[in-house]
Amino acid sequence: MNWRTILLPSAYLALYALCAFAIIWWERRKRGIRVPFAQDFRLLRTAGEHQLKDVAKMDREVAQLSLWAGVVPCVIALIVLAAVSGLDGWKMWSAIGLVLALFVAALVLSVRWYLRQLVGRAQGYLSLFGERVVAECLEPMKAKGWRVFYDVPCEIGKERFNIDQVAVGAGGVFAIETRTQRRNGAREGHDDYKVFFDGEQLNWPWGEDQDGTDEALRGAQWLQQWLEKTTGQKVEVVPVLALPGWYVEAKAKAAVRVVSPSWLPDLLTGRGDGILNEQQVELCNRQLEQRCRDVAY
Repeated sequence: MNWRTILLPSAYLALYALCAFAIIWWERRKRGIRVPFAQDFRLLRTAGEHQLKDVAKMDREVAQLSLWAGVVPCVIALIVLAAVSGLDGWKMWSAIGLVLALFVAALVLSVRWYLRQLVGRAQGYLSLFGERVVAECLEPMKAKGWRVFYDVPCEIGKERFNIDQVAVGAGGVFAIETRTQRRNGAREGHDDYKVFFDGEQLNWPWGEDQDGTDEALRGAQWLQQWLEKTTGQKVEVVPVLALPGWYVEAKAKAAVRVVSPSWLPDLLTGRGDGILNEQQVELCNRQLEQRCRDVAY
């Protein structure tokens, strides 16, 4: 192998890409092709906006990921093989063994890396689907005068996070965190579809944790401070954790309400209609709409 065998294909690919770009640019300029929206036009965030973007990005990159996973081991093997090609005798056989070992190791590592990407994509889609389940359960509330905002962006210092759903109505403001958890078997004496909330931690069929409750509380606290700052009104925000696909039993009343998504309408209306007046509802809606209307084409 010499430089000519590498340079000629590289030059051809560069020329091909340049020609393709020039043709596309010329056709668009000639026809005046452009999107039919103003440059500053923005949509409201939809349910699972960040998950949707992550899943779409992984779908676009799946071909590239699979190519890297398949090509990298071969490239490593070829480089090592070229480096030891001048050996002979027992050194040659030792070098061949080394090449095979490196190839197998690189192949195993690349396949495991590729599988992790696929698992991440599957989990991202599961989370997206769960947020859509919650959004559908909240849909009837819109006919009753409630507004629902999705994927509300938040920040604390340099840290960025989001609140999955925020519901605003006469019954108050609710910050809803969604946790979509796969079923993973059950311990003896536990149902595989049921979650117990004792006021501090979630008791799953396989174990206990606090994942989701802490996030719901943090999101509600941030939102309450932000609304008070931007509206000038003291507004209580109720933290909620929704668990799509699970039956929830709450053994104690706690700062965070843990519910199945289908129970959300009852939760939102359970406090009555006198929590916020029309002016407070309008102020909250206006601020949240400005914050969530950031989706560009």
